[in-house]
Amino acid sequence: MTEARHAFPVEGRAWDDLLADMRGRTSGDLDWKNGRTPLFVFRNDEETYEIGKKAFMEFFSENALGRERAFFSIGSMEKEVLDFGLSLFHAPTGAAGVFSTGGSESIFLAMKAARDAWRAKRGNGAAAVPLNIVIPITAHPAFDKAADAMDLEIRRGGLRADMRADPEALRPLIDDRTIAILGSAPCFPHGVVDPIEELSALAEDAGVWLHVDACVGGWMAPFFTKIGRPTPDFDFRYPGVRSISADLHKFGFCPKPASTVFYRDADDMERAKFVADAWPSGRFQTSTLAGTRPGGAVAASWAVLNHLGESGYCAAAERLGAMTDAYVEGIREIPGMKFWAKPDLTLINYGSDEFDIFHAAVEMYKRGWLPALTRRPRGLHAMMSLMHAPAREAFLKDLGEAVDIARTLEPGTSSIEAVYS
Repeated sequence: MTEARHAFPVEGRAWDDLLADMRGRTSGDLDWKNGRTPLFVFRNDEETYEIGKKAFMEFFSENALGRERAFFSIGSMEKEVLDFGLSLFHAPTGAAGVFSTGGSESIFLAMKAARDAWRAKRGNGAAAVPLNIVIPITAHPAFDKAADAMDLEIRRGGLRADMRADPEALRPLIDDRTIAILGSAPCFPHGVVDPIEELSALAEDAGVWLHVDACVGGWMAPFFTKIGRPTPDFDFRYPGVRSISADLHKFGFCPKPASTVFYRDADDMERAKFVADAWPSGRFQTSTLAGTRPGGAVAASWAVLNHLGESGYCAAAERLGAMTDAYVEGIREIPGMKFWAKPDLTLINYGSDEFDIFHAAVEMYKRGWLPALTRRPRGLHAMMSLMHAPAREAFLKDLGEAVDIARTLEPGTSSIEAVYS
């Protein structure tokens, strides 16, 4: 049965009426502000949130597409944000970066650059050759999107026992048509940083591009290191790393949509550009897949980074680390629970060998929590942000009760499945 369409409104409505309608529609939303969702939203504190919001609205109408011809203010702020990232990731002289709308776009841009670099190295005729990307099974689906759009084959390798990418499992998948290999910092499913130093050596040995997907951890992991938490390095210090993607709107605590992609060599950024020169309006060129981009996202990112500074991000890292440790300890105290990997940052993945964790997930949903799941191995998953701190006691209590019920149910019969959308 086809759902009835909404008719276009005949008359306009006043703001008070619209606001009441919008707020009323949130009545069925999960209580994300109090830590009931395991992903989608990231917060540092109310002050940082308000600064990002105000800065975004200050440049609400500006279009970052026009940063070089009209909105020079946006252009200057964007350059500073990218310079901050290049410094944070130990980029060499001659490196370059791009401000994008999200991790999927950043990854797409990096893969386009890798493909075009492969073609440039081999000359005429290379454009017709089928190419491939070699990735661990934990790679984000954005790589599948890029491969689908550019007709690239995806080849997936397995993991080590600690859930990190296994370079030796990737090695035999690489051939002379491989444009890139991948490591994550951290991988989304299990929250661990892949062995980037070993992957860098593999990339150099095989003569292929290494991309580091640091969309989740990029803007926070360096501050974990600065405060003394043992966090694996992942950046341009390793010579095989040719590009890095890192989202500002995750643990950079900036408003959406805001991501970055960095290239070891500015020539690679040029390869990622989209150029059209056939239409009557003249040459059109962008460093991003998107044309129009919200100037507010650039301004808000600039404001948040400058508001927090190194000291603010280190303070956030302290709080995030302590909160994650407390969750890990509390979950481990529930009989039968185990972690599938030791988290390097704030992503946690846990389950049980004694009962079906998916039954516990169903019970958690009944109690108002959105369960995120992994299917191999079957587990619960969360990207811990600071809004989860005050929810810990209630979460652990409900999880303990959900586990008690799960123990009484037949494995493999739960009504829930792992999805990410």
